[in-house]
Amino acid sequence: MEQESRLAGTVRPGGRTAKVRAAVLQATQDELVERGFDGLSMDQVAARAGVGKTTVYRRWGTTARLVTDLMTDLAEQSSPPPDTGGIDGDLRANALSVLSAITDPRLGATFQAVIAAATCDEEAATALRAFYTRRVAEWARAVDAAVDRGELPEGTDGPELIRAVSAPLYYRLVVTREPVDEVVAERAASRALAAARAGAFVSGAAG
Repeated sequence: MEQESRLAGTVRPGGRTAKVRAAVLQATQDELVERGFDGLSMDQVAARAGVGKTTVYRRWGTTARLVTDLMTDLAEQSSPPPDTGGIDGDLRANALSVLSAITDPRLGATFQAVIAAATCDEEAATALRAFYTRRVAEWARAVDAAVDRGELPEGTDGPELIRAVSAPLYYRLVVTREPVDEVVAERAASRALAAARAGAFVSGAAG
């Protein structure tokens, strides 16, 4: 799972410029899925998008900035969190949304490529962090609403609770390479909720 300062190529213009940007970002994602970040080439992206190399170099400059713009675009296209009427349903929806993203053949491969790149490239890390900062903040509003309704203790840290829901899923995806399914996702949501109700995510809580 947002963003961010505008690097070259990140502003959403209209007309032909918008079509060029869309084609280049689609080509960037295709290349990431097929070759990973290390295999990402400005020339290959330009060829795949059907635009001139000069255009790609002038507007984005580096492959890291292509990835930054791609993550911005993915964040802007993400569906808004649903309002299920209760924190139980909201956290379950969050877990299933993460599950859907990371197990999608195209989107999941994109995330894995950018996560791998972020371990050694600071611009890729910044792009990834911005994406998830935005998405976490959007979902954290459900936690704030739950606090207002009295479902969770005052002072519950919304972003930390949302991170706790998705953390077990990403651990399996990236670290242990274990299967991630709906059972795992729902278990992560229910355990995070139990901890939140016990006050584990109240800012400054001990232990």
